[in-house]
Amino acid sequence: MKKFFLLDLLLLISMATFACTSMLISGKRTPDGRPLLLKNRDTDNLRNYVLSMQGEKYRFMGMCADSDSEHINVWSGHNEVGFAIINTAAYNLNGEGTDHSTNIPSASRRGVRLYDEGYIMRQALAKCASLQEFEHFLDTVTHVDIDANFGVIDALGNGAYYEVGNTGDVERFTVRYLKFDVNDPSVAPDGYILRTNFGVSGNRKEDKGVCRFMAITEYMSAQSDFSARKFVTEIPRLLKHGLTHLDIHDFAPADRETPTYFPFRDFIPRYITSCVQLIQGVAPGQDPSLCVAWTIVGHPFTTVALPLVLHPEVTLPRAVTATDEGGSPLNHWGLALKDQLFTMDRDNGHDYINVATLWNKTGTGILQQILSLETKLLDEADPILSRMQKKGRVNPKSLQKYYDWVDEEITKAYKEF
Repeated sequence: MKKFFLLDLLLLISMATFACTSMLISGKRTPDGRPLLLKNRDTDNLRNYVLSMQGEKYRFMGMCADSDSEHINVWSGHNEVGFAIINTAAYNLNGEGTDHSTNIPSASRRGVRLYDEGYIMRQALAKCASLQEFEHFLDTVTHVDIDANFGVIDALGNGAYYEVGNTGDVERFTVRYLKFDVNDPSVAPDGYILRTNFGVSGNRKEDKGVCRFMAITEYMSAQSDFSARKFVTEIPRLLKHGLTHLDIHDFAPADRETPTYFPFRDFIPRYITSCVQLIQGVAPGQDPSLCVAWTIVGHPFTTVALPLVLHPEVTLPRAVTATDEGGSPLNHWGLALKDQLFTMDRDNGHDYINVATLWNKTGTGILQQILSLETKLLDEADPILSRMQKKGRVNPKSLQKYYDWVDEEITKAYKEF
């Protein structure tokens, strides 16, 4: 018999359709002095791939959606000089009840094309080397319809969030911004800043993503190990709710045989979580090529994390790069597994997750198997990354050998799931 845990409160909480959870940690707080920039992306475009390309000034690597064949938008990434950027939608920076969905058709009728956060990040990665240059870019950019938080780090040790909204100029669509410096103790007394889907300088009645903000705040307050691998493998898979404090682990059934459904709303991972990146920057004076993009190219419950390095002599794993069918192989395999977790596709069926298939006491849940494979892959990467860090430069041969091995292991493992 199917079991339903009817937690009405979870289902009554409203949230934005397009939402993300993010974090910026100062290098002053991490054990190796390298800043960390995390984005857990939520969107209804679930097919993703990692793109590496030459920009106007700099080569960059970033997360792209397969619907964007022109590569106009990048949704997180870093470039060859150590500049990295992420975003979350804010929803409250442009005035109470502002509906910016009307701006684009209005501008279109006048023959004006408006861009959004993905365009900002794509352009910044191609042009910017520092926070100062990013601020100059924001001062000069036009024709963007925006209400967002941008997290940015550079190779000089700088890091900040920028709360960015429109100025009200409906002809040129210029932007205004407010900066929150992660290295300023008055702004970030704990050495990190968290953002979901509101700006602290905006209309707080319009806040979105509050439960996710509560969840990541509680999680971070208990941490002492500020390492990249820990955060990218744990935060996107947090199963404890920020408001109710209910932990899905506590409802794990004995095995995978009997479907056991749980209301799944307002957790950090969501049905529409499409990908994750945690960009590990460099300490001042380090070679910027040592930046690592710890990347989950699909849903975090069904997709392993991989450490990706941008280097001209290294080809990224085939598993994360684009296919002719759209998305990437690893993304496709993860989405197929995800269908086993969310089996009801009518009405609000995606608000319920089959816990038996996700996590159970016999250890046969999909997430349990993903974590086992991921541990194997990352354990193999750790000494390679450590040697690179110690020597102060990338070893292309060892990294390429690792990526080739990763492709083989992932392909074999996902065929057996």
